[in-house]
Amino acid sequence: MVFQGSSAAISHTGKVRSNNQDSGYAGSNLFVVADGMGGHAGGDVASSLAVNRLQRIDVPYDSTSTAERVLREAITDTAADLIDTVHQRPELAGMGTTVSALLMVDEYAVIAHIGDSRIYLFRDEALTQITTDHTFVQRLVDSGRITPEEARFHPRRSVLMRVLGDMDPDPEVDTFIMPTQPGDRWLLCSDGLSGVVDDPHTAKAMAAGLAPGRTADNLLRQALDGGAPDNVTIVIIDVGGAHPVFSGTPTIVGSASNPIGVEVPAARPGRTSWLHPNRQAANEPTHFEPAAEFLEELIEEDRRRARRRRWGWIAGLVLVLALLAAGMFGVYQFTQTRYYVGADTDSVVIFRGIQQDIGPISLSTTYEETGIELDDLSPFTRATVERTISASSLDDARAIVDRLRAVSGGD
Repeated sequence: MVFQGSSAAISHTGKVRSNNQDSGYAGSNLFVVADGMGGHAGGDVASSLAVNRLQRIDVPYDSTSTAERVLREAITDTAADLIDTVHQRPELAGMGTTVSALLMVDEYAVIAHIGDSRIYLFRDEALTQITTDHTFVQRLVDSGRITPEEARFHPRRSVLMRVLGDMDPDPEVDTFIMPTQPGDRWLLCSDGLSGVVDDPHTAKAMAAGLAPGRTADNLLRQALDGGAPDNVTIVIIDVGGAHPVFSGTPTIVGSASNPIGVEVPAARPGRTSWLHPNRQAANEPTHFEPAAEFLEELIEEDRRRARRRRWGWIAGLVLVLALLAAGMFGVYQFTQTRYYVGADTDSVVIFRGIQQDIGPISLSTTYEETGIELDDLSPFTRATVERTISASSLDDARAIVDRLRAVSGGD
């Protein structure tokens, strides 16, 4: 049975990229987002080849198992197309693409996924990420080394560990089948959206109840407002619902919509290799590093970064404590230039310091015994001494003592 619902697909170059290497497709039963990589031209070609190959299977299916098999075979055929293309055009070596595809079969969604584009399901006012990113940082999250929030800003967040490319004729693709129901909203997107617009804002846009096209426009606007450092491609599918039932020709967006999209522009002088990770992470194109030893190298680098961060915090804490200690020492040294006259247990004493204490820490010490007994003073004078008498200097304190000695024994 042909899918009953409505859909929309849009793609934008973003604010930083010079060309759009994404491709998107919204058909009668099939919906795809492909995010290409591989330099100035290779990404365009890879994502275009993926969409061009996959749109051939946009037909009704009798069973989900058949649809899943056909979808998997189509993606494997795409890998063969990439390999054949590179053999014919060596200048495209190293190109690859993510693929996130959804094939509707009656009340089920058949899903295939490789890379870091995403498929979300919005149901009962909740947004759920259905696919798992095949990235280095996702492995760090899965192993508990970093949090999902830390992964959003990790300098290696663009490193893919699985991708549809020209090096593997038998790619490892995640496929699974999920039940769907009227009212569900499905979102397929490249990381140009998910890397800029967080899930709460995406859920809010999906919950607004607007038609798929207006919802996609809203999400794209948010990505552009956030800087859009990468291409942005969005496909939204409503299952049933109040919006018009999908009809007409398929919508193809991004590089796959360009009739000459597979032509290779002249190489730009001075561009670094697509495998070279020297650019700033926020603007760095997605790249593929499948080797196991590279994964171990990245994990060790992450450990080194964590150790540097930990030692940085420790050094900062030590510096703060040292500054506090220096400040307290300076204050204490100042107090030791002050003097006052007060009472010890039963006699008059000259103290060095100030009368105040800081908790259990006394800021004064006995400097000089005067030999004057408190009992030799009049009640008023004794009370005055016990309340302490401030002095401007040691000489002033001794002058006060001389006056007390003169009146000792009574006023």
